[in-house]
Amino acid sequence: MFSKLVEVRNKPFFRMLLMALLLVALMAVLAACGSTESEPEPEAMPEAAVEEPMAEEPVAEEPAADRSSATLAIEHFSVIEGTTWSGAQDRAGKRLAEKYPNVDYIFREEVGPDLSVPYAEEMIANGADIVVGNAEFMGMPLIDLADKYPDVYFGSIIASDLSTKRNFIRLFPRQYQALYLEGLVAGALTETGNIGIVSAFPSVQVIRRQNGFILGVQDAAELLGKEINIYVKYAGDWYLPPEERGIAETLIEQYDVDVLTQQTDSGSPLDVAQEQGIWFIGKDMDTVGFYGWSDTDTVAISFDTRWEVLYDYMLNEWLAGEENPETVLYLGMDSSIVLADGTEVATVDIMNDGKIGIDAISPAALSLIPDEIVQLVDQRRTQMMAGEWDPFTEHAFVSNGTGLELDGTPIPAAGTEVKPAGEVPTAAWLLSQFNFDLAGVDILE
Repeated sequence: MFSKLVEVRNKPFFRMLLMALLLVALMAVLAACGSTESEPEPEAMPEAAVEEPMAEEPVAEEPAADRSSATLAIEHFSVIEGTTWSGAQDRAGKRLAEKYPNVDYIFREEVGPDLSVPYAEEMIANGADIVVGNAEFMGMPLIDLADKYPDVYFGSIIASDLSTKRNFIRLFPRQYQALYLEGLVAGALTETGNIGIVSAFPSVQVIRRQNGFILGVQDAAELLGKEINIYVKYAGDWYLPPEERGIAETLIEQYDVDVLTQQTDSGSPLDVAQEQGIWFIGKDMDTVGFYGWSDTDTVAISFDTRWEVLYDYMLNEWLAGEENPETVLYLGMDSSIVLADGTEVATVDIMNDGKIGIDAISPAALSLIPDEIVQLVDQRRTQMMAGEWDPFTEHAFVSNGTGLELDGTPIPAAGTEVKPAGEVPTAAWLLSQFNFDLAGVDILE
């Protein structure tokens, strides 16, 4: 029997059956094990991370210009020493540096149009915040730097062009107001009835100032019942000492002039007046009091220009951070500044040997001037200081038929009334279009 069983086990069928039974048994065991152990819970999915918004990086801004201090730079077209024009502007820069501990003044002399821009950039590199050209012909090139240096103020004196930019400022004082007062004195002093002007060249600036003087002479002539001739001869430029001397001598010797003034910048006309023993009427500065040129036996009166009033206006706007400053400054006797020593000075004023007002009239000249003229000088000066009277408003403008032809602005024919008495001319018209001499002047060739 056993042998039969062994035989059966050895048969292939039996082996296959046995393997199937073993497999079933194994599966049963595994199922039993699974029923006694808990299945692991599936892992919880992590919550989606909430992304924090990325902080924006601050946009880099250009640092604001430091406005706690300022450097004023003036480009002088001429030498400073021995001149009235550049001398007065140099004095203005020094006075402002004395007044304000946070203001410096730097300068260059004898600057021509080709040097305006490179000198300006050199001074800006050295800290200049305001750069001014003290004559139009060499100051105008600075307009090309305005966009390149937006935090710098640039400026130029006005001759007739009124071009501006946001930070390119044009300026001039109302010198004609003081010149009118000088004309009153000159008209009273002449005994020959002949007054001479040594002048630079025809320009709106020169013509306008001469016209202020002419109106003063003519008012004095009318008040005193005099016949007065006014002779003008041009030298061709601002600073030509030999030519200016020659013109002064010609006016005295050929035209019997006994009162001489100038619209040029050297001291030559004053020298000639002193040598020839005639009266001189000064320009731009109190040359007796400031330079010690001549004395009050020759200089009957002068006028003094305080450019510091205009530059002070620019400085205060720059220090205040003004991005859009006034671009045309035309200040007169009703504007002023208090200097470091406490002295208040107007933009322009009559001045001689350190004295102002009617005290500026030379003691030697004063005895020769009728009281009504002295009183009128005092009255008109007081009114102009208060902004209540102006010679260019009160008088009619009648053309002499001479002057300077401008593009689009011809010289009015002789006898033409261009502006009636009592009408206020605009600053723009006075600065850029007043291109004709007033009737009653002789322009010599």
